[in-house]
Amino acid sequence: MILLRSAVFLYAFCFAFTSLSAQISPQTNEVKIENAGIINSPNLEFSPTFYQNGIVYATSRYNSGKRDEKINETFFELFYAELDQDGNLYNPKPFSINVNSQLHEGPVTFSRDFQTMYFTRNNTKKGLRKADSKGVTRLKVYEGQRGSEDWEKIVELPFNSDEYSVAHPTLSTNGDNLFFTSDMPGGYGGMDLYVVSRADGVWGNPVNLGSTINTADNEVFPFIHTSGTLFFSSDGHDTMGGLDLFMANGVDADWREVVNLGPQYNSGYDDLGIILDPDGTAGYFSSNRNGGNGKDDIYRFEVSDGIAGKTKAKSIDATILVYDERTTEVIEGAFIRIFENTPEGYISGGKSLYDAVLMPGEDDGDLTFKLVRKDKEALGNPDRISNSQGEAGYAFVGEKTYLIVVSKDGYDSAEFEYKTIGNKGANVVEVPLKKAICIDMAGTVRNKITNTSIPNAIINIWNSCDGSDKQIRTNSNGEFDYCLQQGCDFLIKGYKDTYNAEYEKITTNNSITSKRNVNLMLTPTSVSAPVPVRTFVEGSVIVLENIYYDFNKSHIRTGAARELDELYSLLSTYPSMQIELISHTDTRGREDYNLKLSKRRADSAKQFLVNKGITSSRIKSIGMGESQPRIRCANCTEEEHQNNRRTEVRIIQINESVKIQYQNNSPEVIDRKRN
Repeated sequence: MILLRSAVFLYAFCFAFTSLSAQISPQTNEVKIENAGIINSPNLEFSPTFYQNGIVYATSRYNSGKRDEKINETFFELFYAELDQDGNLYNPKPFSINVNSQLHEGPVTFSRDFQTMYFTRNNTKKGLRKADSKGVTRLKVYEGQRGSEDWEKIVELPFNSDEYSVAHPTLSTNGDNLFFTSDMPGGYGGMDLYVVSRADGVWGNPVNLGSTINTADNEVFPFIHTSGTLFFSSDGHDTMGGLDLFMANGVDADWREVVNLGPQYNSGYDDLGIILDPDGTAGYFSSNRNGGNGKDDIYRFEVSDGIAGKTKAKSIDATILVYDERTTEVIEGAFIRIFENTPEGYISGGKSLYDAVLMPGEDDGDLTFKLVRKDKEALGNPDRISNSQGEAGYAFVGEKTYLIVVSKDGYDSAEFEYKTIGNKGANVVEVPLKKAICIDMAGTVRNKITNTSIPNAIINIWNSCDGSDKQIRTNSNGEFDYCLQQGCDFLIKGYKDTYNAEYEKITTNNSITSKRNVNLMLTPTSVSAPVPVRTFVEGSVIVLENIYYDFNKSHIRTGAARELDELYSLLSTYPSMQIELISHTDTRGREDYNLKLSKRRADSAKQFLVNKGITSSRIKSIGMGESQPRIRCANCTEEEHQNNRRTEVRIIQINESVKIQYQNNSPEVIDRKRN
């Protein structure tokens, strides 16, 4: 008898090896497997699924509370654990108040944008357990949508039944096919695997995956990978004992040979609930094998060439075609830079698309980290340059999102998002460029005392129309040039070590198209007051405005922690510095909820820094909720909500002498997320 997470999460059956399956050779590819560590309790943790920067999984980790008498476990709830900087799972917490009920919640799957979820739950009516005609409480699959504070609009799917179980959903990459397990009538016996398709928002009729997949016993915990490979657990195919992990390729009912993943993954115990990342080289599964922390544990694995060499994301060769938008003539010599969307943001060859710049706040004198788009010169050499046919080839990797940035003198730069989701991508990526409509600016930077030119000075150009900041440098003769957008105000500011900064304002009226000349005269600091500096002292405040959290949660969203990276650098540089991390929400939502949410967010930011190596005692986390808005407004705009939604760093102790020079850079785009 073994424990099968099925109809009532306890399903007894005898081993019956009724079908044969192939097995992956142990020599196919090296697999590294390790216990997922602190997220595993002495009880049950199983069936993980990827969510944001971590996993959601089912657990009975609580020792107190209402119990299922059939298995003598507290009812399963969904938990979330996030990944630290080293890729380890930590900080397990309940996933959702609305989803977790008084009964069992089991395996879950998400749409690719994480806006929709499908999850397993005991059959309930108005919050109470509902049994079938035999007194058995079946399982159903429910759908939920992201709301302003939690998952909401929770409804059961139309193919559920009070008389049989539907469970363990997994969603295809395009979101149109849902795989699940069920003991509905007409199957091959026990629990079978099914797929149901959706067209125009309506689910059709479930289709059994056929005799290649299903046996007279039990096939459960399906997972459909982006490569099209189906993974599942079975005790009906030839196993090593208990439930084993299997894979198969094919479409709908036309599934080919079922392959046992072999002793690299399977044991003589229950092995189930495998998931694999889009790259096809790492994932998780559950097992009650010997050596774990509890009854069922979650394990992490890595397989560099993909499972059986079939799941690794493909290389997709594409041609980038650059041409003039108006004339359609191809453009030779365009600089092409390819940025991959990673957990650290858009990255190209180790270079980020943004810099985090420390600068003064607008009114209160606080310092603020701003994420500033780098000028193309700061990004280094291009990845590709278009040839005489306007073309450049590039080998993209499947299951990723890229940003293609193309620039050419005399043209406005262009950006194009390119996705290889589902291991598919266009063979030709067309990037039209617009002729630049701008006014030439020519300038010089000179020493105010000696009237000599100043080479390699930094010129900062701030554009009032789009808030952009550009940086260029003077040549060996102290000269610079730039093309200014028409109809905008500009602030042109010159910097150089050992000189005071100087600036000039320019307006480019649409009616005036003549060339602009700018002459900046910088005064050496040896004969005048020093360059303005900001000194860090106890009580100084740094505002972190661009830390974005998932939904209403405290979990920092993937790719949204660059300002915390900069704060980590400051704390590492000045080991005596001790800080308070103070988190604020905007004014939407309940006051008591926002207070608790802000404390969790401050704790999350602290944990981020601790995981990178900062001693916990140097950081105190405080949640202020919506009690201290920067802007008090009855009907706040998104911009005003973003100003109110922030995390502040207050320095409460520092012994080192610290001076920070800063430059004036513009805010980033408005974040449309709530709370």
